[in-house]
Amino acid sequence: MSDTNTTTRRALSAVDRDARTRILAALARRFGDLDLAEDVMQEALAQALQTWPERGIPDTPEAWIMTTAKRKALDVVRRENVLAQKLARLRIEEELTPASAALADPADRIQRETEVSIPDDRLELFFACAHPALGLDDRIALTLRFVAGLSSAEVAHALLVPVPTMQQRIVRAKAKIRTMGVPFRLPNQAEFQARLATVQRVLYLLFAEGYTRSAGSIHVRDDLTAEAIRLTTVLHTLLPHSSETRALLALMLLTEARRPARTDSEDRPIPLARQDRELWDHRLLASGLAHAESAAAAGIGTYSIQASIAAVHSEAESFAATDWEQITVLYGLLEQHEPGPVVRMARAVARGRARGALEGMRLLDELADEPALVRYRPFHIARAVTLEELGRTIGATESYRRALELPGNAAEDAFILSAIAEL
Repeated sequence: MSDTNTTTRRALSAVDRDARTRILAALARRFGDLDLAEDVMQEALAQALQTWPERGIPDTPEAWIMTTAKRKALDVVRRENVLAQKLARLRIEEELTPASAALADPADRIQRETEVSIPDDRLELFFACAHPALGLDDRIALTLRFVAGLSSAEVAHALLVPVPTMQQRIVRAKAKIRTMGVPFRLPNQAEFQARLATVQRVLYLLFAEGYTRSAGSIHVRDDLTAEAIRLTTVLHTLLPHSSETRALLALMLLTEARRPARTDSEDRPIPLARQDRELWDHRLLASGLAHAESAAAAGIGTYSIQASIAAVHSEAESFAATDWEQITVLYGLLEQHEPGPVVRMARAVARGRARGALEGMRLLDELADEPALVRYRPFHIARAVTLEELGRTIGATESYRRALELPGNAAEDAFILSAIAEL
C-alpha cells in the first residue's frame, strides 16, 4: 500500500464512530430517509479513498464527508424526479431563492419560529428522532442505533429482545419513516414535553450500555457514560424544573462515582460487595446525592426512585451495612411505575439480601421462565451468586456456565471463569 493510501486510511479512521454518527444523523434529519443517509455516507467514504490520495487530506475531513454525502443524496433525489417536492419539504437553504422562500407555507414559518432551541447538536437530534408517529420502542431503537451510534446487537440488549427482532424492527421503522414522510426536525413547544420521556430513556440506555458493555473486550465504555452524563447535564440546564431529568442526572452521577472501584487491574468487574469504597469519587457522590434529594422532594417517578436506590447504596459505609429493606421497598415502588422482569429480578436480589439467600432464591426461581430473563446474563449471575451463598456449588456452577453462553463482554467472561474456578 502506498504512503498516500496509508495516510488516507489513517485520516478516515480518525473520523471516529461519533463523527460518523453525527453525519448519519444529520443526513437522516435533512433528507428524512435513513436508508438514503446510510448509502450516501458509505459512498462518500468510498470516494474519499479515491480522491484524498490524489488531492490531499482536507483540513476538516468530517465536513468534507458531510458535504460529499449531501451532494450524492441530492443526486439521488434528482434521479427520482421528486426534487421540487423534496426541497420544499426539507428546506435546503442553498437551493431556495429569495422569491421561493417568500412563498413558503406561513404555517411552516410559524412552526420553525416556535421550535425549541437546544444548545447541543446531538441532543437536538435525539429530540428530532423522537417523533410520535413511531412507537416508543421504535423511537428509542432508531435513536440509539443512528444517533447514539450503538450497534443493532447493543440496542437489542438494551431493549431485551433478540437481535433478529431488533433488526426487523429497525427495517420496519425506517420504512414507515420513508412512507409517511416523517420529518427529522426539532419539536415545537407543544411537542417538546411529549418527546422528553423518549429522550430521557435513550440517555438512560446509552449510559447503561457504557456502564456494562453488552459485547466487546472491555467491561466499561467510559466515552459512552461520559457522553450520557454530558447530554443529561445539558438537558437539565435546559429544563431545571424537570424533576425526572434531575433524577436521571443524579442516578448517573451516583453510579459513575463508583467507577474507580468497579474493575481490577486486568479490567475484570469487581462486584459491589468487594469494592473499595475509599476509591469512590466523593465529589460525584456529593453532587449526585444533592440532585437525588432535590428530585425526590419534587415528586416520585421512575428515575427519582432509581436515584434513591443509588443514594442508599452510596450512603452505606459498607456492603454489609446497606439498608436492604429500604432498597426492597424502593424496588417495589419502582415496579409500580415501571413493571417488568428486570425490576422484579432486582427486587428479588434485594429481598434476598434483606431476608436471607433462601428467600432470594425462591423469588429468583419464580422468574426462571421469564423469556426476557432466560437470555439475560445478569439474571443467571444473580442465581449463581445466590446458590453459592447457599452452598449449592453444583447449581452455582451451572448458572455461571449458562451465563457464559449468553452475550456479554470478554472482561465479564473472565470474571465468570474465575468464579467457576473458585467453586
